[in-house]
Amino acid sequence: MGAVRDKFWELPLAQLDRAEWEALCDGCGKCCLHKIEDEETGAIDGTNVSCKLLDTQTAQCKDYRNRKAFVPDCMRLTLRIVESVAWLPGSCAYRLRSEGKPLEDWHYLLSGDRDSVVRAGISVAGRVISETDAGPLEHHLVDWDDV
Repeated sequence: MGAVRDKFWELPLAQLDRAEWEALCDGCGKCCLHKIEDEETGAIDGTNVSCKLLDTQTAQCKDYRNRKAFVPDCMRLTLRIVESVAWLPGSCAYRLRSEGKPLEDWHYLLSGDRDSVVRAGISVAGRVISETDAGPLEHHLVDWDDV
């Protein structure tokens, strides 16, 4: 990752370069969880089932750079779509910044500690099961805040 500007996270998302965009992610892993959408209402239910590439203990992608080769439907979050992705959690740095809100105090860019997302109870680390082991998604519905 390249150099980033001081307090780049306070800038509008459109002003971030690629390194800053990538650095904005808090690493919670929530975007890597499977969701179930009700066909009639459009309501989205969260599950505790992760993508097969998510390390369930660290909430980090095992092959971020090549993830699309292994998971073709993995969505790359971009400036163009960030506001239209309804399932992004309210705690997501991209969502917060797209709404003009500040980052949460536990975000590593403010705390200086990557583990603060875990201590704050935001990370899915240690709380999820891989899709390779889970079975039917309907058996794994969760009612976590912002999942």
